[in-house]
Amino acid sequence: MRSIDCSTQVCAVIGNPVAHSLSPAIHNAAFEFLDLNFIYVACPVEDVKGALAGMRAIKNFRGMSVTIPHKIEVMKYMDEIATVDRNIGSINTVLHEQDKLVGLGTDGIGALKALIDSGVAIDGKNILMLGAGGAARAISFTLAQNTKLGELSILDIDEALLQELKTDLETGTGAVIKSGLISENALAVEMEKTDLIINCTPVGMHPNVDASLISPGLFRPEQVVFDIVYTPLETKLLAEAKSRGLKVIPGVEMFINQAALQFEHFTGVDAPVEVMRRVVMEHLQS
Repeated sequence: MRSIDCSTQVCAVIGNPVAHSLSPAIHNAAFEFLDLNFIYVACPVEDVKGALAGMRAIKNFRGMSVTIPHKIEVMKYMDEIATVDRNIGSINTVLHEQDKLVGLGTDGIGALKALIDSGVAIDGKNILMLGAGGAARAISFTLAQNTKLGELSILDIDEALLQELKTDLETGTGAVIKSGLISENALAVEMEKTDLIINCTPVGMHPNVDASLISPGLFRPEQVVFDIVYTPLETKLLAEAKSRGLKVIPGVEMFINQAALQFEHFTGVDAPVEVMRRVVMEHLQS
């Protein structure tokens, strides 16, 4: 057992729910592998303002990962946010730097790396994004700013959230953006022209593993499906897409990428990525 003392640096993931999160397992394994005096815990949080006040008050509370549904709200309590992340409008990482809370994002970069590593060509392609929340904001901005998209269509159940993201993307990037409310008809229309589907909603996440937003009959040959949900390892969406012969990218790839970046921000040292990957896969395949 590693020693935990007054100088131990504390990191946490906050969200609601967080019981499914593998962040504690992979970060603690990485801390132990590198013999760092850090510990990482999961904290179910509804009161975001209170959680950030607590972080500010605890001297050795070093870092925080932020997950659903707090990635947008948490920005209100930061002292500093990088310009690129402020333009995106969501963050998933908080650093306690002396007397300041500094916010930044690793979701978008992690998702783009997952796509590139999987050999997916993005330039000129039409993308359908399901969801308009914090992760969707990060991924859509990253793709729009770093690739040459064909058209990006975003569907969600929240019209105000959709319009806000559409407006921000049109203002901040040169991408062609469409948006609309999720419905069977809207999905059918978009799936006719979509090359890459990215699920940024929690639909299909444990324990609701039998859920998917897309009927298998809507899939077309040559499409690629990327689901950012990583518990379970293979969601219903991915399983049905794979059964139709489509290329699929599991959310675990983005999860590992963004976690490694967070680890490096927390500690200032290179993440032992293969250690983190091994721990994730052991948990998801058990």
